[in-house]
Amino acid sequence: MMSVLMDTVVSTDYGQFTLGQGRESFDGDADRFFAGQVNGWVGAGVPGVVHVVLARRSGGSEVRIERWEEEPPLEDWEDVVEVSTVFRPSSPIGWETWAGESAGSLPIPSGSYRVRVSAQGRDAGTNGEFADGVVDRYLIQLWLAPRALDEVLRVSSVDASYWNEVWGHRRK
Repeated sequence: MMSVLMDTVVSTDYGQFTLGQGRESFDGDADRFFAGQVNGWVGAGVPGVVHVVLARRSGGSEVRIERWEEEPPLEDWEDVVEVSTVFRPSSPIGWETWAGESAGSLPIPSGSYRVRVSAQGRDAGTNGEFADGVVDRYLIQLWLAPRALDEVLRVSSVDASYWNEVWGHRRK
């Protein structure tokens, strides 16, 4: 069973989209947010926070967030990464873009989650910053699961490869 928690076009700047709880948000410290990871565009090094580097630096990107009862089937997206995070009890969970430009709350119960982030159009997002309309889109799927190392399941775009090289490969 699956619940759609969000399905909208988010306005962002600096390509920042953060899912998390409390006051913790991405502060530009890639070493902290991508600590121990091999991927470089979905940071989960800080407990309770998943930071997604959107390809489009500014403008609108389509983002859909789904909560699943069990691991969802792997769909045919260009770029796919999985990370783990733990949401604590009694602290609200939400999403925001850079500097809280866009934000909202999400009905996610506390627990240990696996988070799959899939992307389409990352190269178009990088090259289409001033394009009219949406050029990149993201699917974020969460399900209860024990903590595991991040995994790069698919890389098809130059942009995802770039971020994996720049901010990834931090696993010791």
